[in-house]
Amino acid sequence: MSLSPRPSAVVLFSGGLDSSTILAIAIEEGFAPIPVSFLYGQNHAVEVEAARRVARSLGAPAPLELELPFGRIGGSSLLGDGPIPAEPPEGAGRGGIPSTYVPARNLTFLSLAVGIAEARGARDIFIGVNALDYSGYPDCRPAFIEAFRRAADAGTRDGSTAGDAADAGWWRIHTPLLELTKAQIVSRGHALGVDHSLTLSCYDPTPTGLACGRCDSCGLRRRGFEEAGLDDPTPYAE
Repeated sequence: MSLSPRPSAVVLFSGGLDSSTILAIAIEEGFAPIPVSFLYGQNHAVEVEAARRVARSLGAPAPLELELPFGRIGGSSLLGDGPIPAEPPEGAGRGGIPSTYVPARNLTFLSLAVGIAEARGARDIFIGVNALDYSGYPDCRPAFIEAFRRAADAGTRDGSTAGDAADAGWWRIHTPLLELTKAQIVSRGHALGVDHSLTLSCYDPTPTGLACGRCDSCGLRRRGFEEAGLDDPTPYAE
């Protein structure tokens, strides 16, 4: 008896800690992943090289790399509009929307993911939004994900013609990290065989690809490993 082919799933994949865990989860859940990475004018474009390394190490296809003109739009310190903020002092909190927010980034990424999925006969999309981003980034909130899913159902061929075949909507947007702490994400990735030494989470890496060690993303990553009780293999410049 022949085995059924694995269903495809588009995985939004930057090569960072979270998205590498997402890619491993998609594989574990039996999907044939279609990793998608973006070059959008970000200061840390070296992360795309990390995505290639991680995909190869997990036996996934090379990422589909798309270029977007966010660098010409601006509006974020990740695009060179102002300095990358350092990690807040311990106990200072993270109120408000940080300058590292990129206007409409996840909205655009998810729209392209739906287009890729529809063109390739897939129905499932994985994105690594998580609770630690929830308070700062509006495009990481559950309400945004659900609103986008409804819009995608209404505005695509597959979604609008699914009929009774999709009682809860046609598109399935998977957010398995949404309620996890950074330590839990580190532990989950470790259990799934993610080589964390290949990943890059830094917002302001050196030209040679070293993590800066001072930005908020580096701080979250470092504490995640500490709280998970695992060695952090990240080479930090500071």
